[in-house]
Amino acid sequence: MINQERLWNRLMALGELGKQPSGGVTRFSFTEEEQQAKQLVASYMKEAGMEVREDAVGNLIGRREGRRADAPVVLIGSHIDTVPDGGKFDGALGVIAGIEVVQTMNEQQIQHDHPIEVIAFTDEEGSRFGFGMIGSRAIAGTLTEDQLQQDDKNGITIGDAMKQFGLDPQHIGEARKEPSTVKAYVELHIEQGRVLEKHEIPAGIVSGIAGPLWTKWILSGEAGHAGSTPMDSRKDPLMAAAEIMQFIEEEAKQYPQTVATIGQISVKPGGVNVIPGEVEFTLDHRAIDEDIRNEVEKKIQAHAEQVCVKRNVELVIEPLQRVTPVPCSEFIQNVIREACQKAGVEPLTLPSGAGHDGMQFHSTWPIGMIFIRSENGISHNPAEWSSKEDCGTGTQILFETICELATK
Repeated sequence: MINQERLWNRLMALGELGKQPSGGVTRFSFTEEEQQAKQLVASYMKEAGMEVREDAVGNLIGRREGRRADAPVVLIGSHIDTVPDGGKFDGALGVIAGIEVVQTMNEQQIQHDHPIEVIAFTDEEGSRFGFGMIGSRAIAGTLTEDQLQQDDKNGITIGDAMKQFGLDPQHIGEARKEPSTVKAYVELHIEQGRVLEKHEIPAGIVSGIAGPLWTKWILSGEAGHAGSTPMDSRKDPLMAAAEIMQFIEEEAKQYPQTVATIGQISVKPGGVNVIPGEVEFTLDHRAIDEDIRNEVEKKIQAHAEQVCVKRNVELVIEPLQRVTPVPCSEFIQNVIREACQKAGVEPLTLPSGAGHDGMQFHSTWPIGMIFIRSENGISHNPAEWSSKEDCGTGTQILFETICELATK
């Protein structure tokens, strides 16, 4: 059995780094808070008996060798960066659970053929630069130097931030893993939903991951005096944006397993008595089915264009990221199903509406995911919570899964 107390204590200790007055956690990539978290996680990896290194994009990797040095590696991964004022379970649990799996193997002197690596990926959330999954993209070999020009609100690019922490953006290709060198990728994560809670089951098997489509919308009109400009003479981009946003919500509701979220909005010049001249907002739109997501996208953009013509406002839509929805490996799902049964958990299969690093690997090696129950389905919030027992159960299922994958 894994050590549930050790798992929990480490998870709670990690949650103290970047802790906010609200009780939430803020750890953006390439910041002092993230560096402190990486140092703590590296110490746990060493305690677990792993060789620890950092790759060309800052992914933190702990490795336990197998009996066959030339065998493809089994990867366990997640992330330790957070959204602003987020929870202490999202991402962090998967990393700490992976370390616990390896430490339990060492303590029980379990031998396996395939090497095992636990990875804390760089910047899964995309909170700082508006561009996520940097570390997993690099390992998949899809991260480009052009993408490193994405910048944060202070104008610091990803490449600049990397340099501040001793990384060379020109070497990102060194992080790539050849497909033949990896057997499988498995991640443990909180569900961030209510399906498992509704079924009163502590853990479940993920069937696939919805693909997020992120876009930035820029609406340009004409700033003017709020008191002296007649209503029928205005070119108000905020009113146009409001009309578009309402349609986005209504359209997304028409399709099951499709969601759309306006996460950021800015209004310029921002005066109380000034008609806005420009509005920017971001749209996060995702679905399990890519065809449905594309259909909804076309309807939203067509409606937006009509609104902007009617209100005499210019519209520019900039793509930020477009990720293909990803099915999980049937083989790994079956291994997890057997692990659930060993742990005394009724196997339940469910999709993931949230994106995860494993999406970057779907075309290179098999992926699998284990969900654990989230209290009230709350996530990306200081109130995010999963019980110690559920964290332990999920990690036990991960342990059984990795033992199977790494041995055969």
